Amino acid sequence: MLSQKLIEDVLTAALSTGGDFAEVFVEDKYVTAIDMIGGKIERANAGHDFGVGIRIFDGTNSIYAYSNNAERENLIRLAKDAAVSITGVSKDLGIQLVKEDTKALHRITKYPADVLKTDKVALLKTGYQAAKAYDDVISQVTGYYLDEDQNVLIANSEGLFKEDRRVRTRCSISAVASLNGEMQTGSANTGAHHGFELYDMYDMADYGREAARIAKTMIHADYCPSGQMPVIIDNGFGGVIFHEACGHGLEATSVSKGTSVYTGKMGQKIASDVVTAIDDGTALNQWGSASIDDEGTPTQKNVLIENGILKNYLVDKLGGRRMGMDANGCSRRQSYKYEPTSRMSNTYIAAGKSTPEEIIAATETGLYAKTMGGGSVNPATGDFNFAVQEGYLIKNGKLAEPVRGATLIGTGLDVLQKIDMVGNNLKMGQGMCGSVSGSIPANVGQPMVRVSSLTVGGRKAGA
Repeated sequence: MLSQKLIEDVLTAALSTGGDFAEVFVEDKYVTAIDMIGGKIERANAGHDFGVGIRIFDGTNSIYAYSNNAERENLIRLAKDAAVSITGVSKDLGIQLVKEDTKALHRITKYPADVLKTDKVALLKTGYQAAKAYDDVISQVTGYYLDEDQNVLIANSEGLFKEDRRVRTRCSISAVASLNGEMQTGSANTGAHHGFELYDMYDMADYGREAARIAKTMIHADYCPSGQMPVIIDNGFGGVIFHEACGHGLEATSVSKGTSVYTGKMGQKIASDVVTAIDDGTALNQWGSASIDDEGTPTQKNVLIENGILKNYLVDKLGGRRMGMDANGCSRRQSYKYEPTSRMSNTYIAAGKSTPEEIIAATETGLYAKTMGGGSVNPATGDFNFAVQEGYLIKNGKLAEPVRGATLIGTGLDVLQKIDMVGNNLKMGQGMCGSVSGSIPANVGQPMVRVSSLTVGGRKAGA
């Protein structure tokens, strides 16, 4: 995308005032996004984004600049302007880049650019028709399709020179059920580090029916009672609670600044014995995967918590400098407009030994959170509040009537210590994760887990 000689000159200019590390990130990305409402295309965008980011380290301080103008004169000027805030002695590091091939971990067979837009629209129509036909109570159906083909080049003053290509697709269906002036929503989606071949493996009609099933179930449900009770959180997107309330606290972004509740707890017991948590950026064709991270470090499978013991953090280059640790392949960014930092990729609680049937049977009373909705988290404390999209009461060790309006309230540390049963049915769910380096694709996951006691917010019918 840029010549090796130009990049070497840009890196040299970036270090002209005494910085001790410089990096160039080049991005060339094509994106297609389609919105469907009520069976009709509301929006269809196809875009091309190109730009260059330049980062400079001065000890544990960082300067970042970017531009979509890749002309030599502009990039040299941008690098020098960024370096102005560093007052030191120019370092002649004799930068000599050595290009290294990136091992392509994720096989793509149908690139988005080779697929007709009518075929992409047809996916949404398939999901729409299945959801709308599910039941008369379904009043509205929306769909969203996304694909992106991102090529990146990463080079730095240590001699690194790598390129990578990331192809991702995602499709989601949401259904609204309306009854007696009230509405309830259900949604289902799939996404992966795949091209259009993803939809040879999954039928969007199934996702349409699932979205409609959730909406219909919840519109007929009574309101959830409130109070302290055991809570069973199902597999897949249930992992969003660990991701938000615990995972962000394990990123060097906050750990290195001492703003995380997990700072200084390496080697300590922070969860129950049955909890092992992993972040795996190498997982084949998963939504949050890549062959290398956005600093050019190969992605890794990082065990964060093992049998309740904190084993590792997610560490980027700058965070590693501050913490005295090596980077471990988790530095990510939304685009060239963002400076990279430590982020999750595919983060999950590992499978345990219990079956879902055993977990439910062992719970006399409580709440079964089958699918999770949105929520909010205080990243400094881990305090969270999450909505349950689809929930059921548990009575006498069996699933009982559906309930709506439930929220789960607690803190990450407390929940980790109160998980007393972990299922054997690990599953992933796809989402977008927002932080200081932008919004990025991230998998959340877990098997079914039971929290022995958790605050459930709810209300009675008519309240």
